[in-house]
Amino acid sequence: MPKLFKYRFSKKAKRRAELRVLQIVLALVLGLALACVAVLLQIRRDETRSGEIRQQAQQNIFKPEVPPDTKKIGGFFTLVNQDGKTVTDADYKGKYLLVYFGYTYCPDMCPTGLQSIAHALDQLGADAKKVQTLFITIDPERDTPAKLKSYVASFHPDIAGLTGSAAQIANVAHEYQVYYAKGEIVEGTDYMMDHSSLIYLMNPDGKFVTDFPENADPAALIKAIHEQLAAKPVPGP
Repeated sequence: MPKLFKYRFSKKAKRRAELRVLQIVLALVLGLALACVAVLLQIRRDETRSGEIRQQAQQNIFKPEVPPDTKKIGGFFTLVNQDGKTVTDADYKGKYLLVYFGYTYCPDMCPTGLQSIAHALDQLGADAKKVQTLFITIDPERDTPAKLKSYVASFHPDIAGLTGSAAQIANVAHEYQVYYAKGEIVEGTDYMMDHSSLIYLMNPDGKFVTDFPENADPAALIKAIHEQLAAKPVPGP
């Protein structure tokens, strides 16, 4: 019978193996901790930047070359909707409009505004059909019709997304006295947009009624719409 040999680690080798395992565990724990810290720092930077954008937007809602005259808010425009169809302001005459400017990469202001609108539409019942919401991008470079279609649908099926050329967006922003500008570059080629963030209520004739902050209580939007419908009813669909 062949003699069986049982291999045993020396105490020194065993100690080295244990140290190696400990080093691997510590490296994994340290890597995870560093990753968590990096994520938290990024979230903090995003929140800080978002706050800066919000403050700047509130300070720059009206640029000097555009008088803050509410009678001049609104006007003619030609844009492209989320289905790739060219539309003008005339296509929306006869309905009350909730007009909101933003962009799909917006970290918090735009989702907040669209959620306020979506909740209001849900609670308006049958009167929601007398209101059309327009989400107009201020970032046409990235916001294609397809991108807008999936974005607005995630908030409410009755919200229309509009984009266009840089000149068309500049024109409609001027008509609505909206401030916007490309912000700082983050993570290589990505960037944020600085912009004002008001929800405009327009009557069926395209005239300005009132505006709301992006974090408006949906009840405030509903109240304003009901008051307008009581004063100037719109035929149902």
